[in-house]
Amino acid sequence: MSQIQLTPAQRKEHRAEAHHLDPVVMVGGDGLTAAVKKEADAALNAHGLIKIRVFSDDRAAREAMFQTLADELNAAPIQHIGKLLVLWRPMPEREKAVDENRMPGPRDIKVLKYSKMAGQRPEVKTLRVLGNQRLTAGGQVKRAKPKQISIKKRSQT
Repeated sequence: MSQIQLTPAQRKEHRAEAHHLDPVVMVGGDGLTAAVKKEADAALNAHGLIKIRVFSDDRAAREAMFQTLADELNAAPIQHIGKLLVLWRPMPEREKAVDENRMPGPRDIKVLKYSKMAGQRPEVKTLRVLGNQRLTAGGQVKRAKPKQISIKKRSQT
């Protein structure tokens, strides 16, 4: 497999996104093993953009690991700074299982009740609203009204 080629602007954008990330894969004294490659591949599938920390002091070995990972994992090399390597690969599309029989689930809604006295903190209540219920302006939970059927349809059935 070959690595992904990016423009300098795209690489700069990914470097900025990776700035706050923590390393998710660590390469220890054994070097680049099959387990490390497998973990890096899983992390790329899950996150798309990852940092890898290499504990080796040999810069040439780290550079070789960087290129090897990029080639074998079909990823774009973003940055090699110190002992950190940054790789990016577009995340695969995930299929969502559509459950046609699924109904809306319960929702937890926070309601603020303000005090009539100035300077008092408002009271916070958490209400659970089910799929067939609604919340009124006054903070009351009411059942949703049944579906209205027109007079014409009612007379046909």
